Amino acid sequence: MHGLHAPRRRVSPRLILVLALVMSAFAFALSGAAAGASGTPGAVYAITNAAAGNALAVFDRAPNGTLTAAGQVAAGGLGTGSGLGSQGAVAVSDNGRWVFAVDAGSDQVSVFRVTPSGPVLVDVAGSGGTMPSSLTQSGDLLYVLNAGGAGNITGFHLSPSGQLTMISGSTEPLSGSATNPAQVSFAANGRVLVVTERATNLIDTYTVDAWGRAGTPDVQASVGMTPYGFAADNHGHLFVSEATTGAVSSYEVDRGGMLEVVSPSVVDHQAAACWVALGRHDRFAYTTNAHSNSISGFRIGDDGQLTLLDASGVTATTGPAPTDLATSGNGQYLYARNSDGTISAYWIMPNGELQSIAGATGLPASASGLAGR
Repeated sequence: MHGLHAPRRRVSPRLILVLALVMSAFAFALSGAAAGASGTPGAVYAITNAAAGNALAVFDRAPNGTLTAAGQVAAGGLGTGSGLGSQGAVAVSDNGRWVFAVDAGSDQVSVFRVTPSGPVLVDVAGSGGTMPSSLTQSGDLLYVLNAGGAGNITGFHLSPSGQLTMISGSTEPLSGSATNPAQVSFAANGRVLVVTERATNLIDTYTVDAWGRAGTPDVQASVGMTPYGFAADNHGHLFVSEATTGAVSSYEVDRGGMLEVVSPSVVDHQAAACWVALGRHDRFAYTTNAHSNSISGFRIGDDGQLTLLDASGVTATTGPAPTDLATSGNGQYLYARNSDGTISAYWIMPNGELQSIAGATGLPASASGLAGR
């Protein structure tokens, strides 16, 4: 009838509660799905660094970032039997097809091809010095940091089949002897090599020419004490941990290798900041604090400025004495290798915070390096 309306039904409070619980569960499921929605699986690698025979330790990474031990592959060289205290003892090529590892006990470098059934050793070459401790790759170039003796960097060409050929004239010294170098890595989109020296508080940069040869070192002072591990983004920025300062500094790197400080010594209120990794499309930087059993996260501004994510400096807790740090190839997951042979694993949330996920166990005390694919 005109002017009459159907009576409204009264929704019971109990029904409202049920609907709220359902929506909450749905939101939680979406959150969990987001943590594992990064797509393809991958792997995380370390080296055993055993004196009797070095090996590549392989951990399969599921699409949700969790790890499963997948055995070891003999590296064809020897380790030292104790930790190397460096960043970059293992590296994955920028195309994900190759894994490189140092054999510090036999002064060699090993190359593994990534296959569907796991890594396969394809070459072992002399490192161009003694006690190789870190390596870095860009395109068909591989550079090795030799930490023994006075120390040097040496370059190699990588063939399509994975063979290494030393580049004539590529071996260059560090700033001097007794430098205690920590890492070598490419920066400025492969045009510059960087080495951190812990004993001298110096950072060495080398420009790389069209033939892959590094020039003489440009020795520059670190803004903080004991520059250690570092990571470079794709925008010309360098993020360096400072073990004594307990901080991370950022720099701008030009094509000539000159460093300009952006954020000087952003303190994380923890002890022994040593290793650095970038995640989420280089929007966040992380450092392990070896004496605090923690990871500190930093937000990276467009200009390379660093801002601590958590006022306490504790973005996540780890196992004992975390050392090497690495992100997955897609930048969604973060892994820290601990002194008890475990690997702590985390999902990097969109805001940079870390959510703990299942890691792995089984590495020997001598293990070194960590790299993700």
